[in-house]
Amino acid sequence: MQTTSDEGTPVLGRKTYTQEEFDRASAAVGEQVAAYRTLVKAIDGAPADPKVAAALEAFEPLFFNNMTLVLDRFFVHRVRAVAGKDGNPLNEVELLSDSLMNDDGVLRGNNVIKLVPAESVLGLQTGDRIRLTATEFDRLAKAFLAEIRARFL
Repeated sequence: MQTTSDEGTPVLGRKTYTQEEFDRASAAVGEQVAAYRTLVKAIDGAPADPKVAAALEAFEPLFFNNMTLVLDRFFVHRVRAVAGKDGNPLNEVELLSDSLMNDDGVLRGNNVIKLVPAESVLGLQTGDRIRLTATEFDRLAKAFLAEIRARFL
C-alpha cells in the first residue's frame, strides 16, 4: 500500500501501518514458516540419509535469511523518527537485510543505527556471517512484529 500526501503525491516514509497490513504480513510470514516446518517434519520421517540431512542443513540459513528480507519488506518504508536509532528489533532487521543484500551476508553497521550486540535479539557482532536458524528467525520475527505493533499501529 503506497501512502500519498494530501496533494496525491507518493510519500515514501511511513509513520503508521494499518491492522490489516500488520495481519497480512504476520499471516504471510507464518504460512512460510509453517511450510518449512512441514517439510522438516516430512524429512524427519524419512530413513536416515546423510544427503538429506546435509541438504536441510544448507537450506535452513538460506531460507531464514530470505525470510528476514520478507519480514523487512512488508514494513520497508518505516520512518527513522518512529523506528528510532537504537538497536531495537526493527533496526536490527534493517541492518540484517541491508547486509544480506549488499554485503554478502556479513553483518555491517551504519552511521545511524547504534546496534549493541548484547542487547539485540540475535547477538550478532559486526563482521559476523548471517546464517539464521529457524529458532533464531522465530525470535527475531516475534520481536520485530511486537515492535511494529508498539511503534507503528
